[in-house]
Amino acid sequence: MPEISQLLGAMITYYRGDVSIIQHFIQVHDLARTIGILEGLDKDTLYTLEAAAAGHDIGAHICELKYGRCDGELLAQEGPELARDMLTALGFDAKVIVRVCWLVGHRHTYRKADGWDHQILIESECLVTLCEENASHERIEEAYETVFITETGKFFCKKMFDI
Repeated sequence: MPEISQLLGAMITYYRGDVSIIQHFIQVHDLARTIGILEGLDKDTLYTLEAAAAGHDIGAHICELKYGRCDGELLAQEGPELARDMLTALGFDAKVIVRVCWLVGHRHTYRKADGWDHQILIESECLVTLCEENASHERIEEAYETVFITETGKFFCKKMFDI
C-alpha cells in the first residue's frame, strides 16, 4: 500500500503555489487522522479516511476554471474522477480507490453519514472551515448541534471554539 505521505506530496505538487488550499487539506487530513485514531478506527478504515481527507478538495481548481466557482455540488461532480486518476497513478488498491472516490463525492452530504470514515471527514472539514471563515459563535453552535456526532469531534469543537 502506498504511504499517505505520498498522496499528500502529490496533492501539494498538484496545488503548487496555492498555499491556502494546501494548508486546508493538510489540516483536514491531520484532524481526520487524529479523530479517527481517538475514535478507534481499524487500520484499514483509518487508511481510507486519511486518503480521502488528503484528496478531498482535488476538484477545486478544475471547478474554478470550468465554472468560475467551487461549491459542494461541483466538487462532487469533478472530484471523484480526479481522485481516481491520482490514486491509481500512486498504486492504491482498487477497493480503497472506490471508497475514497465515494467519500470525495459525498463529503458535503451531512445527513446520515455512511460510515465513521464519512462522518469523521465531514467533522474534520467542518472544524477547519469554521476556523478559516472565522465563523460566528451562533454558526459554530449550529454546526456543533447539527454536524458533530463523534465524541472526539464534539470535544475538539467545544475546545477549539470555547463553546
